[in-house]
Order: sequence, then structure tokens, then C-alpha cells
Amino acid sequence: MEIDAADLARRLGGTLHAPARAEGLVLDGLAVDGLAIDSRLVRPGQVFAALVAERDGHDFVPAAFDAGAALALVERVDAAWDGPSLEVPSVTDALAELAQVARDRLPDRVVGVTGSVGKTTTKDLLANVAGRAFATVASEKSFNNELGVPLTLANAPAGTEAAVIEMGARGVGHIRLLCELARPTVGVVTVVEGVHTEVMGSIEQIAVAKRELVEHLPAEGAAVLNAGDPNVSAMAAHTVASVVTFGDGGEVHATDVSVDDELRARFTLRSPWGDAPVQLAVRGAHNVTNALAAAAAGLWLGVAVDGVVAGLAEPPASPWRMELVRVPGGPTVLNDAYNAGPASMAAALQALAALAVAPGGRRLAVLGVMAELGPEGPDEHRRIAALAGELGIEVLAVGTDLYGVTDVVAGAEDVAGAVGELGPDDAVLVKGSRVAGLERAAAALTRRGR
Repeated sequence: MEIDAADLARRLGGTLHAPARAEGLVLDGLAVDGLAIDSRLVRPGQVFAALVAERDGHDFVPAAFDAGAALALVERVDAAWDGPSLEVPSVTDALAELAQVARDRLPDRVVGVTGSVGKTTTKDLLANVAGRAFATVASEKSFNNELGVPLTLANAPAGTEAAVIEMGARGVGHIRLLCELARPTVGVVTVVEGVHTEVMGSIEQIAVAKRELVEHLPAEGAAVLNAGDPNVSAMAAHTVASVVTFGDGGEVHATDVSVDDELRARFTLRSPWGDAPVQLAVRGAHNVTNALAAAAAGLWLGVAVDGVVAGLAEPPASPWRMELVRVPGGPTVLNDAYNAGPASMAAALQALAALAVAPGGRRLAVLGVMAELGPEGPDEHRRIAALAGELGIEVLAVGTDLYGVTDVVAGAEDVAGAVGELGPDDAVLVKGSRVAGLERAAAALTRRGR
């Protein structure tokens, strides 16, 4: 989003200030392009938003200017700063308005993606699919909240033809807010599961929160819903948009599903727009449903079937999701460390069980805590441990005793020493919620044997 700083000041209701040491500098005509909230990630020409949270972003304004920021969005001005600033009463409120300024410059081809599980992978796959027909931007990683959505919208370059926006929720009303910012015309809901129940409440409450996406779609838009999840398919009654279903019993579905030795699924895509064979780059049989969600949304947007097939064959952009590394002289490591809940944990264990190991080889799951499950947390952890046992998988718990296993280590840095000798006959899954930080354990395991 490129915009004149003076126009931006008018939209945000703020005041432009030239740096004190450059008295007389004319700010009219100053153009800014894009947004950053981390001074370490500033690109030349961007607005740096000095958010006040655990750390005060105003302390990092000088570093942002050093990195090339064209303008600082601030709540107070410091005479020592070397660059121009836009003073507003609240940077957080200004970000919401900035998001809407950016959205005004985008076409009505904006897709919101939500769900308890699979939304980041679906977002990545849909970005690949849409990119086959349109100049497409998408949320980075899991930037899916009231900060991530403005970042995605504001950093959409001129000429953007489609945007794929991941939308997370911490409770009822959160997705409604994100919809007010992004104004999606297509909404994808992957699945409703008992994830973050400590914060979100019951599954019924989670469904209400996720339903806000389809409730905010326009009549000319589309709600893309998982036919295999009753909580999701029921959302069809809560939207004025057209409805496209995917998954088991859906209009867009898969037949002839198989999984190769690299855990990549093949299937035949069936849809009202045509049928075609698909080879996924993303790993895990459970990602067939996410691929169908991306296919359904892409087909409705007007992507040709062959473009959908090509997009699904590209690997997803976000890291630490079902990444398979075969370490020379060492184990096969399945790194799914980005996050975890009961459903995704069970799917990852099934994927580990599907990996071929030699007779006598080990299948080991290095598991961190599944956070924010509330009172059900202990039972859910024990169920996962029981499933691992049924599948013949050893469990090493990291930083939690909730799994009820005897092998427990304090932190990710202790994993490599605790697993013992691992060779080419062995396979290891690394998975836990973000608070566990198990990507460090995965990195250590993939270095072994090199």
C-alpha cells in the first residue's frame, strides 16, 4: 500500500511532525509504502508503528529510522528522532484504521480463513492456488490477529488482485473485528475442535466464534464449509453468501487417496468444476481436507482446475509444519513443532506411524504440552499418550508430566541428549504448542549424524 503521508494523517486523524533537526522540511508529497511493527523487520519506505505493549515501541523508533522507515506512527514525539512522525492518540486504534485504508485499495477478492485446526496450511495452499490466476498476497506464518491482519493488508503491493487472510480468535467477537478490517468476500472454515478451550470455552462457543466469519460475508460472496464437520456445515444457515462445501460428503471431495513413503498424499479431486489427479507437497493424510478447502475456494474464485492442481503441488510457505528431514546417517525427523491440539496431535502420530522403519527401528514422539485445554487438558494428554502406545510409538515428554509417561525432560535443549542413539532405521516426531519451543529440539535432532 503506497500512500501520501499527509493523506494518511487525515485518515488517521493524526498530526505530522518533521524531525526537529530538519526544521522547514516539507512533508507534503512524502510517500510511505507498507507497515512494520518490529524495528528489526523494517524495510525502506515503510511506516513503523510504535506499539506500546510489553515493550514500548517508541524506544525502537531510532532503530526503525536507521533501517529505512519513512515515517513513525507514534503517540508521542521525541525531538531527538531523525525522521518524520505521525502522532495519533492510540497507535493500536490507528492500526485498525490503517488496515481499512489499505483494504479500500484492494479488489473484492479477499478470502478469510479460520478454524480450530488447519487454517495456516489451508491459507498457504490457497495462496498457492490463487497465485496461479491472480497476483496474490497472504498472511505470513500465523499472523492472524488484530496486528497481523493490518500488516497483511498494508503490505499488499500495488497491483494485488487477491488476498488470503488467516483469522484467529481468542473468543467471541474477535473474528468479527477482523472482518470489519479485512471485509472478506469469501470465508473458509476448516474444522471446529476443542482447541484453546481454557480461553475459548466449549466447542459450541468455539463454533459461535468461528461462525462470525460467514456471518459477515456479502450476498455476492461464498462461504466455503467443511461438509464433514457438523459444527461447520451448520454455519450454512448463518450466511447470506453462496455456500460451497468440501470434504466428506461435500461438493469438492477426494477419491482414491493414497500416501507415499514421504507422507505426501495423492488423490483424485472431484468437483462441479471438473476432476483431476492431485499430488500434494504438504505431508500428512489429514492435509487432504485442507487441500480440498483451498481447492474449493480457488475454484469458486475462478482458478482453473489445472491451476488448482499446480497450486496444491507447491509446498506451503509457513515453517515447522510436517517438515520431513532424512538426516544422513541419522533418523528421519518429522518436524511439526509449530503448534498442537488434540486433533492435530493425533493426526501427527498417525503420520509418524505411517513412516516406514526397518525391523528393530524406533518410532519416537517428542511431545510438548498442548496448551490452553482447560479442565480437559490432563485427560486429553493421556489420550494422546494412549494413542501413541496403540501405534507402537515411544513418547518423550518435554516440560510437562501431563502425558503420564516416565520419560520426561525439562526443556527443548535436553531432548537431543535424552533420546539416545538414533540411526537411519529410526523416525522421530517433534510436536507441541508454541510455548514449548520445540523447533529447537527438531533443529538439534536434524543436525545429528551430519
